This record gives sequence, structure tokens and C-alpha cells, in this order.
Amino acid sequence: MPVKLISSILFILLTSSAFGAEGDVYNFSWLDKDKEVFVLQNRKYRKSQRVHASIGGGLTTSGAFVNAKNYQARFGYYFHENWGVEGLYSLNDGEENDTASSLRNEGSAGSRPFRRIVDNYYGAMLMWSPFYAKINTFNSIIYVDWFFGAGYGRLTETNNTQEFLTGLDSASTTTETHGGLLWDTGLKFWLSQSFDVRLDMTVFHYRANRPNAQTSASERSWYSNWDLSLALGYNF
Repeated sequence: MPVKLISSILFILLTSSAFGAEGDVYNFSWLDKDKEVFVLQNRKYRKSQRVHASIGGGLTTSGAFVNAKNYQARFGYYFHENWGVEGLYSLNDGEENDTASSLRNEGSAGSRPFRRIVDNYYGAMLMWSPFYAKINTFNSIIYVDWFFGAGYGRLTETNNTQEFLTGLDSASTTTETHGGLLWDTGLKFWLSQSFDVRLDMTVFHYRANRPNAQTSASERSWYSNWDLSLALGYNF
């Protein structure tokens, strides 16, 4: 290949617009103006200095002997595009499942499954939202935030400690309240500047007495409640 041709190609590559700036766009003829693809993932929907609220529900994914649902409400504020605070209240509704029933030997001596059924919990978290993405579905572009949260909360649960200890089916249940660590991770799918759909995994870790040592603080153990929820949100 002639030297002049090689030099011309190198000159074109080094001086062309291939080295894009933040405002440059890829020119795809099959995308309309609203679907321009920027070199950098500029945010279309902003969270900074905005209040948000959401309401939704889902399933509790923890607890071998319990099937449960959750109904959640959230309210928060982002003081920076990546940082904010959020309050959460979750009303949980659970009952023993078939696994627990299969272990019971009603009316005589036998196994008694120990379970804690979460009634509700609430708390506050510091939110961190470092990741932002655009998903191109060819017909439209979906804008997504990936966020994390961590904080403290209070949880109320009902357990069958007395039944487990005495073996009596008629033994009363016990309701307890615990403080604990609360954390969350999820995705926010923007529908518009005001509305979004969010998917959350919310986890509450708390310490409680073991059922065989209710009076001994040294016999306390960690328990966890894992809730998966889908919610509709509004950004003010």
C-alpha cells in the first residue's frame, strides 16, 4: 500500500469526530430525535432536590415455615443526585405453610416447628444511587436507577415460643418488638418525570432470644426477614 495512502488514513482517524465529547451523539437513522444515544449516559430524569413517595407490595422470601405478603409505603428526599434519605413502613401478613403443618403431630407428642411471623416494621435509611442506565428496547428507551439503602428500624413479630417449649397446641403466642439493621437494594424504572416503577429487596436483621432460653441474654440469635416488593412511585 502506498505510503501516502497510509498517511492519509492515519490523518483521518486522528482528526475525525470519532473522539466524541459529552454532547456528541451516535447518528442512528432508525432512532427518532427523542432516542438519541449519547456518548456519556446523561441523565434524563433527575432526583436531586426532589421528594418521592411510593406504595406497593410483594412477598416475604424468608422463613421456612411461613408464607407471607408485605404491603409497603415509602417517603423520601434526595438532597443530591446520588444521595438521599427514605422512610419505610411495611405491613406484613403471614401464616404457617404446608411445611410447618407436615411437621406437626396434632393431639399427641411430636414435633413443633418454631416460627416468627413478622407483623410490621418501619425505619429510616440513607440512600445511595450511584448507577444509572438506559435500556434500548428498539421501540423505546427505559431509564433506570440502581440504588442501595442502609439504616435502622423497629420490627414487631409474633412467635409460638410457648407452644414450642411446652408442646401444647393450645399454648398462647407471644408478640415481641425488636430494633435492628435495615437495608435495601432496588431498581427504579422511570415512566415519566413524575412516575416510576421500583423493584426492591428489603432486609431486616434483628436479634431475639432463642426459644429454649427466653431469660438468657447470652442465648440471643440473629434473625432476618427478606421482603421482595414492586411499587408505583411519584416524584414531586
